[in-house]
Amino acid sequence: MTSAGIARQVRGARSNFYLAMRLMPARQRAAMFAIYAFARALDDVVDGPAPYEEKRRALEKWRAELARAYEGSPVTAIGQALGMAVASYALPREEFESLLQGMEMDIGEGMRAPSWSTLDLYCRRVAGTIGLLSLAVFGCDTAPERVFAIELARALQLTNIARDLAEDSARGRLYVPRQILDDAGIGNIEPGRLASHPRFPMVRQHLCDLADSAFAAADAALADCARPRRLWPALVMMGIYRRLLASVCAATPGEKQPRVAAHTQAWVAFRVLVLARA
Repeated sequence: MTSAGIARQVRGARSNFYLAMRLMPARQRAAMFAIYAFARALDDVVDGPAPYEEKRRALEKWRAELARAYEGSPVTAIGQALGMAVASYALPREEFESLLQGMEMDIGEGMRAPSWSTLDLYCRRVAGTIGLLSLAVFGCDTAPERVFAIELARALQLTNIARDLAEDSARGRLYVPRQILDDAGIGNIEPGRLASHPRFPMVRQHLCDLADSAFAAADAALADCARPRRLWPALVMMGIYRRLLASVCAATPGEKQPRVAAHTQAWVAFRVLVLARA
């Protein structure tokens, strides 16, 4: 896979992140595409039908390729693109390692009705890592900016969890904290039965409320950032995902998975870019 192939892969994934990345300067865009492609490769392992041991070995292969990317000897196109991003922006390796640990949580049993602390750790590993890696590419990495990145990443991940709740349940995954299920009067339940439970909308709404609170925390952290203009790609993602969250909250059970239309994404990006230059 060439660098152009990686770009096509990112575009083909129909990610809500794509537009923000596409609008970045070429060097930054290439780095963000490399980070996304690496994370996507890990996602593909986790979401695949292979048994646990095979998935674990596949993640170990990517851990080895990550090491080669930092040593200057990657063997895959994704690893080579990642190596160039590492060289250009001094991307912190510990964040990639944390991302791998988050993916390992996904292939075990720990993410079935986890505790609050386990869910927070999961969000930090699979989403907060990307937020902090992005800061290195954006050229802003102060303490307030790190708080903003982690809070926004948590909001995005919780939005994804709320959006994918029925789909993930059908796969045997249940990211909803045990306390939410207990508060809804559901208690122990097989993941595959959650989407048909009459209190499913209550559970999803609770997740939406959590995501909304995380967006509010990101807003508060953004107010303390000295260089918010450099964060404009993150602000584009934030605007798009807030609209996605609103659609998720308004969806009825069984409705097609909500998406943010391309023209709406473009309008959000336009507004953010105009304000960033004001």
